[in-house]
Amino acid sequence: MATSTLSLESVATLAPEDPESLLIGQDSAIHQIAHHAERAAQVECTVLLTGETGTGKEVWARLLHRLGPRQDKAFVPVNCAALTPTLAESQLFGHLKGAFTGAVGESLGVFRSAQGGMVFLDEVGDMPLELQPKLLRVLQEGEVTPVGAAHPVKIDVQIAAATNRNLLRDVEEGRFREDLYYRLNLVELQMPALRDRLEDIPIFIDYFSRKFAAKYQQPVWKPDAETLHRFCEYRWPGNVRQLSFVIEQSYVLQCKPRLPGAIQATGERSTSLPFTNLSRLRTAAVEQALRITQGHKGQAAEMLGVHPNTLTRLLTQLDDSQ
Repeated sequence: MATSTLSLESVATLAPEDPESLLIGQDSAIHQIAHHAERAAQVECTVLLTGETGTGKEVWARLLHRLGPRQDKAFVPVNCAALTPTLAESQLFGHLKGAFTGAVGESLGVFRSAQGGMVFLDEVGDMPLELQPKLLRVLQEGEVTPVGAAHPVKIDVQIAAATNRNLLRDVEEGRFREDLYYRLNLVELQMPALRDRLEDIPIFIDYFSRKFAAKYQQPVWKPDAETLHRFCEYRWPGNVRQLSFVIEQSYVLQCKPRLPGAIQATGERSTSLPFTNLSRLRTAAVEQALRITQGHKGQAAEMLGVHPNTLTRLLTQLDDSQ
Protein backbone atom coordinates (compact mmCIF):
# COMPACT_ATOMS: atom_id res chain seq x y z
CA MET A 1 0.00 0.00 0.00
CA ALA A 2 1.31 3.44 -0.89
CA THR A 3 1.88 5.67 2.08
CA SER A 4 1.91 9.42 2.49
CA THR A 5 3.91 11.76 4.69
CA LEU A 6 0.69 13.66 5.35
CA SER A 7 -0.91 13.20 8.77
CA LEU A 8 -4.40 14.11 9.93
CA GLU A 9 -2.92 16.94 11.97
CA SER A 10 -1.07 18.41 8.99
CA VAL A 11 -4.15 18.06 6.80
CA ALA A 12 -6.27 19.88 9.38
CA THR A 13 -3.74 22.72 9.23
CA LEU A 14 -3.57 22.78 5.44
CA ALA A 15 -7.31 22.37 4.83
CA PRO A 16 -9.07 23.64 7.95
CA GLU A 17 -12.40 23.96 6.12
CA ASP A 18 -13.05 20.22 6.05
CA PRO A 19 -10.05 18.00 6.87
CA GLU A 20 -12.34 15.06 7.65
CA SER A 21 -12.91 14.51 3.93
CA LEU A 22 -9.26 13.73 3.46
CA LEU A 23 -7.06 11.35 5.40
CA ILE A 24 -9.38 9.99 8.06
CA GLY A 25 -9.64 6.23 7.87
CA GLN A 26 -7.68 3.24 6.70
CA ASP A 27 -8.73 3.09 3.04
CA SER A 28 -5.70 2.45 0.84
CA ALA A 29 -7.13 4.55 -2.01
CA ILE A 30 -7.07 7.66 0.17
CA HIS A 31 -3.40 7.18 1.00
CA GLN A 32 -2.65 6.65 -2.69
CA ILE A 33 -4.48 9.90 -3.50
CA ALA A 34 -2.44 11.71 -0.84
CA HIS A 35 0.78 10.39 -2.36
CA HIS A 36 -0.14 11.62 -5.85
CA ALA A 37 -1.50 14.93 -4.52
CA GLU A 38 1.79 15.80 -2.84
CA ARG A 39 3.72 15.10 -6.02
CA ALA A 40 1.29 17.02 -8.25
CA ALA A 41 1.36 20.01 -5.91
CA GLN A 42 5.13 20.24 -6.00
CA VAL A 43 5.43 20.11 -9.82
CA GLU A 44 2.38 22.41 -10.26
CA CYS A 45 0.73 20.27 -12.91
CA THR A 46 -2.92 20.30 -13.93
CA VAL A 47 -5.04 17.96 -11.83
CA LEU A 48 -8.49 16.51 -12.51
CA LEU A 49 -10.44 15.44 -9.42
CA THR A 50 -13.22 12.97 -10.14
CA GLY A 51 -15.83 11.23 -8.05
CA GLU A 52 -19.36 11.51 -6.77
CA THR A 53 -20.77 14.55 -5.04
CA GLY A 54 -19.78 14.87 -1.41
CA THR A 55 -16.46 13.02 -1.67
CA GLY A 56 -14.32 16.10 -0.95
CA LYS A 57 -13.07 17.19 -4.38
CA GLU A 58 -12.86 20.91 -3.55
CA VAL A 59 -11.19 20.16 -0.23
CA TRP A 60 -8.50 18.18 -2.04
CA ALA A 61 -8.08 21.05 -4.53
CA ARG A 62 -7.53 23.46 -1.64
CA LEU A 63 -5.03 21.02 -0.17
CA LEU A 64 -3.16 20.89 -3.50
CA HIS A 65 -2.93 24.67 -3.41
CA ARG A 66 -1.68 24.75 0.19
CA LEU A 67 0.92 22.01 -0.43
CA GLY A 68 2.50 23.76 -3.42
CA PRO A 69 4.73 26.82 -3.93
CA ARG A 70 1.67 28.97 -4.76
CA GLN A 71 0.19 28.65 -1.30
CA ASP A 72 0.61 32.37 -0.53
CA LYS A 73 -1.23 33.37 -3.70
CA ALA A 74 -4.95 33.32 -4.51
CA PHE A 75 -7.13 30.24 -4.67
CA VAL A 76 -10.07 31.14 -6.92
CA PRO A 77 -12.92 28.59 -7.22
CA VAL A 78 -15.48 28.85 -10.00
CA ASN A 79 -18.58 26.70 -10.47
CA CYS A 80 -18.71 26.07 -14.23
CA ALA A 81 -22.32 24.88 -13.94
CA ALA A 82 -23.32 28.30 -12.57
CA LEU A 83 -21.67 30.41 -15.27
CA THR A 84 -24.13 32.78 -16.93
CA PRO A 85 -24.29 31.65 -20.59
CA THR A 86 -24.23 35.18 -22.03
CA LEU A 87 -21.49 36.41 -19.68
CA ALA A 88 -19.39 33.25 -19.14
CA GLU A 89 -16.51 34.39 -21.34
CA SER A 90 -16.32 37.72 -19.53
CA GLN A 91 -16.59 36.02 -16.14
CA LEU A 92 -13.65 33.75 -16.91
CA PHE A 93 -11.38 35.89 -19.07
CA GLY A 94 -12.41 39.44 -18.18
CA HIS A 95 -13.44 42.33 -20.41
CA LEU A 96 -12.43 45.84 -21.34
CA LYS A 97 -14.47 48.92 -20.60
CA GLY A 98 -17.14 49.34 -23.28
CA ALA A 99 -16.65 45.81 -24.64
CA PHE A 100 -20.42 45.28 -24.52
CA THR A 101 -23.53 46.97 -23.24
CA GLY A 102 -23.21 47.35 -19.50
CA ALA A 103 -19.40 47.03 -19.41
CA VAL A 104 -18.89 50.31 -17.56
CA GLY A 105 -15.42 49.33 -16.38
CA GLU A 106 -12.67 46.78 -16.92
CA SER A 107 -12.98 43.34 -15.31
CA LEU A 108 -10.03 41.02 -14.73
CA GLY A 109 -12.07 37.81 -14.78
CA VAL A 110 -11.30 34.61 -12.92
CA PHE A 111 -7.93 33.74 -14.44
CA ARG A 112 -6.29 37.15 -14.15
CA SER A 113 -7.67 37.53 -10.62
CA ALA A 114 -5.82 34.35 -9.69
CA GLN A 115 -2.49 35.48 -11.18
CA GLY A 116 0.29 33.47 -9.56
CA GLY A 117 -2.18 31.23 -7.71
CA MET A 118 -4.64 28.46 -8.52
CA VAL A 119 -7.96 28.38 -10.37
CA PHE A 120 -10.30 25.58 -9.35
CA LEU A 121 -12.84 24.72 -12.07
CA ASP A 122 -15.61 22.88 -10.27
CA GLU A 123 -18.17 20.98 -12.39
CA VAL A 124 -15.90 21.45 -15.41
CA GLY A 125 -17.95 18.88 -17.33
CA ASP A 126 -20.80 21.42 -17.40
CA MET A 127 -18.72 24.09 -19.11
CA PRO A 128 -20.46 25.27 -22.33
CA LEU A 129 -19.00 23.61 -25.41
CA GLU A 130 -18.30 26.96 -27.09
CA LEU A 131 -16.05 28.00 -24.18
CA GLN A 132 -13.99 24.83 -24.14
CA PRO A 133 -11.57 25.84 -26.97
CA LYS A 134 -10.76 29.03 -25.04
CA LEU A 135 -10.05 27.06 -21.88
CA LEU A 136 -7.83 24.78 -23.95
CA ARG A 137 -5.85 27.84 -25.06
CA VAL A 138 -5.36 28.83 -21.44
CA LEU A 139 -3.87 25.40 -20.76
CA GLN A 140 -1.75 25.25 -23.91
CA GLU A 141 -0.51 28.82 -24.24
CA GLY A 142 -0.94 30.27 -20.75
CA GLU A 143 -2.89 33.26 -22.01
CA VAL A 144 -6.39 34.69 -22.13
CA THR A 145 -8.04 37.23 -24.40
CA PRO A 146 -10.41 39.53 -22.51
CA VAL A 147 -13.67 40.36 -24.25
CA GLY A 148 -13.07 43.43 -26.40
CA ALA A 149 -9.27 43.06 -26.43
CA ALA A 150 -7.25 42.75 -29.63
CA HIS A 151 -4.38 40.81 -28.11
CA PRO A 152 -4.08 38.00 -25.54
CA VAL A 153 -2.70 38.53 -22.05
CA LYS A 154 -0.18 36.15 -20.50
CA ILE A 155 -1.19 34.54 -17.20
CA ASP A 156 0.54 32.29 -14.69
CA VAL A 157 -1.88 30.05 -12.82
CA GLN A 158 -2.11 26.42 -11.82
CA ILE A 159 -5.39 24.76 -12.72
CA ALA A 160 -7.30 22.08 -10.88
CA ALA A 161 -10.66 20.86 -12.17
CA ALA A 162 -13.35 18.62 -10.74
CA THR A 163 -16.36 16.74 -12.04
CA ASN A 164 -18.79 14.03 -11.01
CA ARG A 165 -19.52 13.28 -14.67
CA ASN A 166 -18.02 10.56 -16.84
CA LEU A 167 -15.99 12.85 -19.09
CA LEU A 168 -14.84 10.07 -21.40
CA ARG A 169 -18.48 9.25 -22.15
CA ASP A 170 -19.14 12.95 -22.69
CA VAL A 171 -16.23 13.02 -25.14
CA GLU A 172 -17.67 10.06 -27.04
CA GLU A 173 -21.09 11.76 -27.18
CA GLY A 174 -19.67 15.09 -28.34
CA ARG A 175 -20.38 17.09 -25.17
CA PHE A 176 -16.75 17.56 -24.15
CA ARG A 177 -13.63 18.14 -26.23
CA GLU A 178 -11.22 15.23 -26.30
CA ASP A 179 -8.12 17.45 -26.44
CA LEU A 180 -9.35 19.44 -23.44
CA TYR A 181 -10.03 16.24 -21.51
CA TYR A 182 -6.44 15.04 -21.92
CA ARG A 183 -5.03 18.47 -21.07
CA LEU A 184 -7.02 18.56 -17.83
CA ASN A 185 -6.33 14.93 -16.98
CA LEU A 186 -2.54 15.09 -16.65
CA VAL A 187 -2.98 13.72 -13.13
CA GLU A 188 -6.33 12.27 -12.05
CA LEU A 189 -7.28 11.97 -8.40
CA GLN A 190 -10.37 9.77 -8.17
CA MET A 191 -12.25 10.16 -4.91
CA PRO A 192 -13.72 6.88 -3.61
CA ALA A 193 -17.39 6.76 -2.65
CA LEU A 194 -18.16 6.32 1.04
CA ARG A 195 -19.98 3.02 0.36
CA ASP A 196 -16.62 1.68 -0.89
CA ARG A 197 -14.97 2.64 2.40
CA LEU A 198 -17.05 0.57 4.81
CA GLU A 199 -14.21 0.09 7.28
CA ASP A 200 -13.92 3.86 7.56
CA ILE A 201 -17.57 4.59 8.38
CA PRO A 202 -17.17 3.91 12.14
CA ILE A 203 -14.10 6.16 12.14
CA PHE A 204 -16.04 8.95 10.42
CA ILE A 205 -18.93 8.54 12.86
CA ASP A 206 -16.57 8.90 15.79
CA TYR A 207 -14.83 11.91 14.24
CA PHE A 208 -18.04 13.78 13.40
CA SER A 209 -19.60 12.89 16.75
CA ARG A 210 -16.68 14.39 18.62
CA LYS A 211 -16.58 17.41 16.33
CA PHE A 212 -20.26 18.28 16.69
CA ALA A 213 -20.43 17.34 20.36
CA ALA A 214 -17.82 20.01 20.97
CA LYS A 215 -19.57 22.49 18.70
CA TYR A 216 -22.99 22.07 20.32
CA GLN A 217 -21.65 21.31 23.82
CA GLN A 218 -23.31 17.91 24.12
CA PRO A 219 -22.11 14.42 25.09
CA VAL A 220 -20.41 12.39 22.37
CA TRP A 221 -22.82 9.95 20.71
CA LYS A 222 -21.71 6.32 20.47
CA PRO A 223 -23.64 4.09 18.03
CA ASP A 224 -24.91 0.69 19.15
CA ALA A 225 -24.22 -2.40 17.03
CA GLU A 226 -27.57 -2.28 15.19
CA THR A 227 -27.24 1.39 14.28
CA LEU A 228 -23.67 0.91 13.11
CA HIS A 229 -24.82 -1.99 10.92
CA ARG A 230 -27.54 0.17 9.35
CA PHE A 231 -25.07 2.98 8.69
CA CYS A 232 -22.66 0.57 7.01
CA GLU A 233 -25.39 -0.91 4.80
CA TYR A 234 -26.82 2.44 3.72
CA ARG A 235 -25.65 3.55 0.25
CA TRP A 236 -24.75 7.18 1.17
CA PRO A 237 -25.50 8.90 -2.15
CA GLY A 238 -24.17 12.15 -0.69
CA ASN A 239 -21.03 10.44 0.66
CA VAL A 240 -18.96 11.98 3.47
CA ARG A 241 -20.79 15.31 3.22
CA GLN A 242 -24.10 13.52 3.79
CA LEU A 243 -22.77 11.53 6.74
CA SER A 244 -21.52 14.74 8.29
CA PHE A 245 -24.96 16.30 7.81
CA VAL A 246 -26.75 13.33 9.40
CA ILE A 247 -24.52 13.43 12.48
CA GLU A 248 -24.74 17.21 12.85
CA GLN A 249 -28.51 17.10 12.43
CA SER A 250 -28.75 14.71 15.38
CA TYR A 251 -26.93 17.19 17.61
CA VAL A 252 -29.10 20.09 16.42
CA LEU A 253 -32.31 18.12 17.09
CA GLN A 254 -30.85 16.37 20.14
CA CYS A 255 -31.93 12.95 18.95
CA LYS A 256 -30.33 9.73 17.78
CA PRO A 257 -28.90 10.01 14.23
CA ARG A 258 -31.22 8.55 11.61
CA LEU A 259 -30.77 7.81 7.96
CA PRO A 260 -32.32 10.23 5.44
CA GLY A 261 -36.09 9.79 5.25
CA ALA A 262 -35.72 7.11 7.91
CA ILE A 263 -35.59 4.52 5.10
CA GLN A 264 -33.05 1.85 5.92
CA ALA A 265 -30.89 -0.13 3.51
CA THR A 266 -33.20 -3.12 3.87
CA GLY A 267 -36.09 -1.05 2.56
CA GLU A 268 -37.91 -1.17 5.88
CA ARG A 269 -39.33 2.04 7.30
CA SER A 270 -38.17 3.07 10.74
CA THR A 271 -40.79 3.24 13.44
CA SER A 272 -39.40 6.68 14.29
CA LEU A 273 -40.43 8.15 10.94
CA PRO A 274 -41.03 11.83 11.73
CA PHE A 275 -43.35 12.53 8.80
CA THR A 276 -47.10 12.04 8.76
CA ASN A 277 -47.77 11.87 5.02
CA LEU A 278 -46.14 11.34 1.65
CA SER A 279 -46.20 15.03 0.75
CA ARG A 280 -44.14 16.00 3.79
CA LEU A 281 -41.75 13.09 3.21
CA ARG A 282 -41.22 14.21 -0.39
CA THR A 283 -40.64 17.81 0.71
CA ALA A 284 -38.08 16.73 3.31
CA ALA A 285 -36.25 14.53 0.79
CA VAL A 286 -35.98 17.33 -1.77
CA GLU A 287 -34.84 19.87 0.81
CA GLN A 288 -32.24 17.50 2.21
CA ALA A 289 -30.86 16.62 -1.24
CA LEU A 290 -30.47 20.33 -2.02
CA ARG A 291 -28.71 20.94 1.29
CA ILE A 292 -26.32 18.05 0.76
CA THR A 293 -25.46 19.19 -2.79
CA GLN A 294 -25.29 22.85 -1.74
CA GLY A 295 -28.14 23.79 -4.06
CA HIS A 296 -26.87 22.01 -7.18
CA LYS A 297 -30.10 20.82 -8.81
CA GLY A 298 -28.44 18.35 -11.18
CA GLN A 299 -26.65 16.55 -8.35
CA ALA A 300 -29.77 16.69 -6.16
CA ALA A 301 -31.83 15.08 -8.92
CA GLU A 302 -29.22 12.34 -9.30
CA MET A 303 -29.28 11.72 -5.55
CA LEU A 304 -33.07 11.50 -5.55
CA GLY A 305 -33.08 9.21 -8.58
CA VAL A 306 -35.23 11.53 -10.71
CA HIS A 307 -34.75 13.48 -13.93
CA PRO A 308 -33.68 17.14 -13.41
CA ASN A 309 -36.94 18.25 -15.08
CA THR A 310 -38.88 16.22 -12.51
CA LEU A 311 -37.01 17.96 -9.70
CA THR A 312 -37.81 21.33 -11.24
CA ARG A 313 -41.51 20.44 -11.27
CA LEU A 314 -41.31 19.29 -7.65
CA LEU A 315 -39.71 22.57 -6.62
CA THR A 316 -42.41 24.52 -8.46
CA GLN A 317 -45.10 22.51 -6.67
CA LEU A 318 -43.43 23.12 -3.33
CA ASP A 319 -43.25 26.87 -3.99
CA ASP A 320 -46.93 26.94 -4.98
CA SER A 321 -47.94 25.08 -1.83
CA GLN A 322 -46.18 27.53 0.48
